[in-house]
Amino acid sequence: MAGSQQPLPPLEDEESPLPIEDAELALAGINMLLNNGFRESDQLFRKYRNHSPLMSFGASFVSFLNAMMTFEEEKMQLACDDLKATEKLCESEEAGVIETIKNKIKRNADGRKSAPSMMDRLQRQIIVADCQVYLAVLCFVKQELSAYIKGGWILRKAWKIYNKCYVDINTLQEVYQKKITQESLTSDAANDNHIAAEGVTEDSLNRLKGAVSFGYGLFHLCISMVPPNLLKIINLLGFPGDRLQGLSSLMYASESKDMKAPLATLALLWYHTVVRPFFALDGSDNKAGLKEAKEILLKKEAAYPNSSLFMFFKGRIQRLECQINSALTSFHTALELATDQREIQHVCLYEIGWCSMIEMSFKDAFESFERLKNESRWSQCYYAYLTAVCQGATGDVDGAQNVFKEVQKLFKRKNNQIEQFSVKKADRFRKQTPTKELCVLASIEVLYLWKALPNCSFSNLQRMSQACHEVDDSSSVGLKNLLLGAIHKCLGNCEDAVQFFQRAVKDELCRQNNLYIQPYACYELGCLLLDNPETVPRGKILLLQAKEEFTGYDFENRLHVRIHAALASLREVVPQ
Repeated sequence: MAGSQQPLPPLEDEESPLPIEDAELALAGINMLLNNGFRESDQLFRKYRNHSPLMSFGASFVSFLNAMMTFEEEKMQLACDDLKATEKLCESEEAGVIETIKNKIKRNADGRKSAPSMMDRLQRQIIVADCQVYLAVLCFVKQELSAYIKGGWILRKAWKIYNKCYVDINTLQEVYQKKITQESLTSDAANDNHIAAEGVTEDSLNRLKGAVSFGYGLFHLCISMVPPNLLKIINLLGFPGDRLQGLSSLMYASESKDMKAPLATLALLWYHTVVRPFFALDGSDNKAGLKEAKEILLKKEAAYPNSSLFMFFKGRIQRLECQINSALTSFHTALELATDQREIQHVCLYEIGWCSMIEMSFKDAFESFERLKNESRWSQCYYAYLTAVCQGATGDVDGAQNVFKEVQKLFKRKNNQIEQFSVKKADRFRKQTPTKELCVLASIEVLYLWKALPNCSFSNLQRMSQACHEVDDSSSVGLKNLLLGAIHKCLGNCEDAVQFFQRAVKDELCRQNNLYIQPYACYELGCLLLDNPETVPRGKILLLQAKEEFTGYDFENRLHVRIHAALASLREVVPQ
């Protein structure tokens, strides 16, 4: 089992040989990391990073993970340097691509010399592709046009390697299986012995298939979610996007004995519990993916008894099931388990803040977001906005106004949509004292935009509906109608939801105050109409209207992904 824990040998001097096979040691190092041994895992990989490309990649991956969790400039630069060093190590002895796999296996004379280097070369190529993907991610984090272009071309190179290796390994597996079935022939049996003797075994092939399937699957999965307005660029770069192929490849990787097996498991949990509900990939089915996520967790959690990350995903599942108290317990447990991992603590605090908002426990939410504002380096601007909203919702409007004033000062990432939204929203309350009612409305707004309303209980949804009705502010009429429509949709009151969404679509004042309201209301109305066979054509028209008639509003790309998913699910039901 990929997650099984084996006691590691004591660390030796750097000049000492590897205590066990590098593939086994690398997997043990990743498992150590996931069981909250972040520091020990880092030490292990760095101790042996010069002993093999696989251990070098392990060290670089931990460095990359550290950079992505902190967003600290020096750690991001260190990760870049580490990844480039691993890439250089892998390419230093590269002897070209693998174009003659079948011939090398078939020819006894070449078998003894070529088989190990062939397997080693495949391993090195996969590591190079992995490094390039992580280097591209580090480019994208900079959020500059030149970085996006550079990152795109790096990804293109990585995809070509993944695709080539995936095809080569499948071919090699087919040839190997053919040899096994023909063992009765002496010459073939001899060939099979040579293959096994030189390192080409069923286990080694399966592990390499697992290694390449992680990146291959992630590519397919991520590209399958890209909205049409970006597909031309994606197609230009030559990327595919098959959702089922992506999930299948990640499942294969998660069951393999490769070091990335646990990472594939986490990627699947992330997809089912975060991506699917957030981007509404399954339309109005807010609980799609829960069955798969629960099965994965049940199968793997015994191997990671102390893992804050697995406890985090348990909390995510409970939140999606509307078991908010249980989710809070899981997130608090994960917080305690992550004692030495500040970044994972912040992820847990974030979820605790959201669960508290879902429960309308604004004091608890305020405490979580305030701590994130003071400790996190990711987006203090966004956390300041959430802090102010929750503080105002408790009734402390003067304290909230002081924090709203901080939002502009903390605005650093000019191209970041979340920070742009936070600054825009906070600007009004910098100039005039907010009211408790408007802060409660703002909290319901972010719950809506982050797809958290479906996680709310019936009683809390009713409280939110009442809170919306209590707001007496002419500039918030469109927002009130959008939120009331979303709340009634979650309550199952479809007729009321349709009426509120229609009012939001017709509200011209929101073109000045909240540009996003009309396209989002169009989308919501369209999705509701898709649920009734008689109104499907009208629903499709509204989705296309939301996609094509509005531009330059908050979270435009986010809505385009949701529209793309809704139209794609419609095509699956009614073939075009």
